[in-house]
Amino acid sequence: MHRLLALDLDGTLLNSNNQISLPLQEAIRNVPDDIVVMIVTGRHHTAAKPYHDQLNLRTPIICCNGTYIYDYQTSTVTCENSIPKEHAREFLSLCDQYGLKKIMYVSDSMLYDALNPTAHMERLRQWSLSFCEPDRPSILKISDFETPLRESDYVWKFLVEGEDANITEFSSHPFIQREFIAEQSFVNRIDYSRKGNSKGNRLREYINSQGIESEQVVAIGDNHNDISMIQVAGMGVTLDHADDVVKQEADFVLDSNNNDEHGLANFIHSLFNQRRSV
Repeated sequence: MHRLLALDLDGTLLNSNNQISLPLQEAIRNVPDDIVVMIVTGRHHTAAKPYHDQLNLRTPIICCNGTYIYDYQTSTVTCENSIPKEHAREFLSLCDQYGLKKIMYVSDSMLYDALNPTAHMERLRQWSLSFCEPDRPSILKISDFETPLRESDYVWKFLVEGEDANITEFSSHPFIQREFIAEQSFVNRIDYSRKGNSKGNRLREYINSQGIESEQVVAIGDNHNDISMIQVAGMGVTLDHADDVVKQEADFVLDSNNNDEHGLANFIHSLFNQRRSV
């Protein structure tokens, strides 16, 4: 019997317009009340909140590839394994040495370099401006990383973009190898979080705290950073646009066309409607 449904956002719930389709919203809202529906994302909690609200969820959310769990009901971090500030400073310095574009996620904001911005963050910032305060995700273009680093309680993770050769050399640096885990979250984008963090590790920790067995979990994701949670779940699901390495770990591959044809909505509806009819 399934007891928890773990869902990735980008590339999984979100279609090519960064929206959750109406059929998918309906399918998730109709999941039986005794099933825990949980978002497990690489996103910062402020950038995931609009979708969490849209789905009428009350569950906590696993953020930044397992770095922390955030409870929107109490506006609190319930557990975390953030990056020590001295390690964050060294990371930023190495990014500059290797000519990489850098993005830093801190307590309540996502920060990117005004002098070397990424197209991804520029688009995300424009998306954030469609929301009114106080629900607007905090995405800031800055020229000084030291001040927010010093003033923030937490450093959640980094994203970097750059030439493949530079990223490879950067990732091979002994300090990076020792202190960070690197996971691809997009074609030219690598996420770096503190060693030991992953979606799968945090999901396993959460289900253990709730008395849920791995066999009772359905996990759905599409990218490399989803592999660990797909491996944890009794039923691991991916989409047909995923890389082959992700597909090899999944029990099911859905015909989704990047989730624009409602394949995921049909799967969730069928899976849980079958359970209701038994």
